[in-house]
Amino acid sequence: MSKIFKLGVIGNPIEHSLSPFIHSRFARKEGLNLDYKAYRVEQGDFNGFISEFFSDKYAKGLNVTLPLKNLAATNIKGNISNEAKFINAVNTIIKKDKQFFLESTDGSGFIDDLYKKSINPEGKKILILGAGSAVESILYKLYNSRPEHITIINRTKEKAEILCANYKNQEVITTSMKDSKYDLVINGSSAGLTGEFSAPSDIPVSQSTVFYDLNYSLTKTPFCEWAEEYSNQVYDGVGMLVNQAALSFNHWFGTIPETNSVIKDIEGLSK
Repeated sequence: MSKIFKLGVIGNPIEHSLSPFIHSRFARKEGLNLDYKAYRVEQGDFNGFISEFFSDKYAKGLNVTLPLKNLAATNIKGNISNEAKFINAVNTIIKKDKQFFLESTDGSGFIDDLYKKSINPEGKKILILGAGSAVESILYKLYNSRPEHITIINRTKEKAEILCANYKNQEVITTSMKDSKYDLVINGSSAGLTGEFSAPSDIPVSQSTVFYDLNYSLTKTPFCEWAEEYSNQVYDGVGMLVNQAALSFNHWFGTIPETNSVIKDIEGLSK
């Protein structure tokens, strides 16, 4: 009988997580036996949970979601990637040869999904709504994809300014709305999921503008409903979710699983 690898996702809340569903599909396709569970972990219990979880010799790794990503970057002694260190957030923990390796796959998962949708951010004018952790997780990769400029707007402008200040080229990333029409509008505000979403009324867009919601839901998000009034290129974050999971899987097992069928499986859950 083949060994059963112990994996999981930690956060709080965690009940909504699709990660166990996704990784069970990956494992089936790759012929692996996984014990992948969702664990509700309070911030104060983080260190103890990590110690206990990885005391199991078959513990391979963990995915990390809110509000524990920053703790994973600061509290675990290990080899942290440049990206995870820069954004001070880890969403993938790998244990290999008794060492920890810390990664962030959110940004790459997002960019990969754009490319799969034939959207190349290079040279594009990009508007981001929100300045929270979801935006932080994708901004590093987006900034380094060489867009013409990125505008970040947030209810609290100071928070957006602090986020922009982390990046050297202030001509590329700003909090001032541009007059020219945006090629890509990204929603990183959780309000786009709760039904409280209200977009600024003066966003310059065109029929060719692409709208992307970092949130995902088994029903259409309020942001996507709003965006469909302006464009037929409207996407939610399911593709990003599955792609970043596939990259985590690759860190653990050295293979990138096929993702399209898993995305379709998730879309089927809402029917």
